[in-house]
Amino acid sequence: MAGIIQSDKSITGDVAKARIVSRKKPHRDLDLSLKTHPIRKDIIPLKDDNAIKNALRNLLVSNFYDRPFSRDKGANLKGLLFEPADVFTKISLKRNIESVVKKYEPRVALREIIVNDDPDSNSYNINVNFKIKENDTAESVTIVLRRLK
Repeated sequence: MAGIIQSDKSITGDVAKARIVSRKKPHRDLDLSLKTHPIRKDIIPLKDDNAIKNALRNLLVSNFYDRPFSRDKGANLKGLLFEPADVFTKISLKRNIESVVKKYEPRVALREIIVNDDPDSNSYNINVNFKIKENDTAESVTIVLRRLK
């Protein structure tokens, strides 16, 4: 008992959950709306789940060649806006989303991608449902792709 600290003996409950919580890393991201803190006058960063959702949204709305030195980083969804609104375009949108998330966002696991076209407003409503791997929470990101006339 010489090497055991008193606080180590008092662990009760589900030890597996305690290990998962202890490995959780804090995630931070810059909020692109650039909201400032009222007292500090600093930009308020996004934390944890909101940071992951924001990173995923930024990745999905990015096109190829938008980011310097990362030409293929992005889903290139806007490139598919001027294709015919049919099943093949929906499949291409889903495949682009799947490939970019699998390649560049290892913190999430995709659950479902729902693509609905709205021909009256020349837009696509995309809902990406995913699970954050670290804390096993379900989240979703909604994007509206719209053609401007």
